[in-house]
Amino acid sequence: MSGHSKWHNIQARKSKVDAARGKVFTKLGRELLVAVKSGGPDPDSNAKLKDIIAKCKAANMPNDTINKAIKKASGEGSTANYEEITYEGYGPNGVAVIVEASTDNKNRTAADVRHVFDKAGGNLGTTGCVSYMFNKKGVIVIEKASTEMEEDDIMMLALDAGAEDFEAEGDIYEITTEPSDFTPVREKLEEAGLSFLEAEVQMVPTTTVVLDEKGQEKMERLIDRLDELDDVMNVYHNWEE
Repeated sequence: MSGHSKWHNIQARKSKVDAARGKVFTKLGRELLVAVKSGGPDPDSNAKLKDIIAKCKAANMPNDTINKAIKKASGEGSTANYEEITYEGYGPNGVAVIVEASTDNKNRTAADVRHVFDKAGGNLGTTGCVSYMFNKKGVIVIEKASTEMEEDDIMMLALDAGAEDFEAEGDIYEITTEPSDFTPVREKLEEAGLSFLEAEVQMVPTTTVVLDEKGQEKMERLIDRLDELDDVMNVYHNWEE
């Protein structure tokens, strides 16, 4: 559940994500719960829920699992109450890191995140210390082999729907949108029968940092340990992997 939008970064960690798929589904289930609690169980009237369902589908979460999570969150017996919190800090060699968490105990989560940063040679900062180095963007990644549509047709479909940028890189197409345009663009692409490797609003860095081998090892440990925390939903950084 990490990244800074470019698919090669996500792909480099794909095997780790696959190995931890159960944990990924658990975190997605919590995102569904938070969305249902804040806006209700109907995705037609809850845009946030609709977007998270798309994110779940991109992660190959079964429809039955998605529906059960929504039903459980909207049930009378559901008393879980999570708060969304964002932490900012610095990894090895000053890499900017943003951590999005969902927690029912802010003190526990803050202590856990701080401990991971300290162990990796980084440190937590104050709100706003690194977020100015990122822009919030909708990111949609499509595997070329998953569709018979021509590249130009997909590009025009995305741009006509309001996409900001379209890139063809390696085996994928990457579409970038403003956050407000993400849902209509994603829906237009879905209506055309396209499926996604990734579909969510992310924090995308405006500049990146290159690390030496030792710095890379430290940064990988930091990301992995943050991902292992149950309360951490997303990790963004400006390390050019």
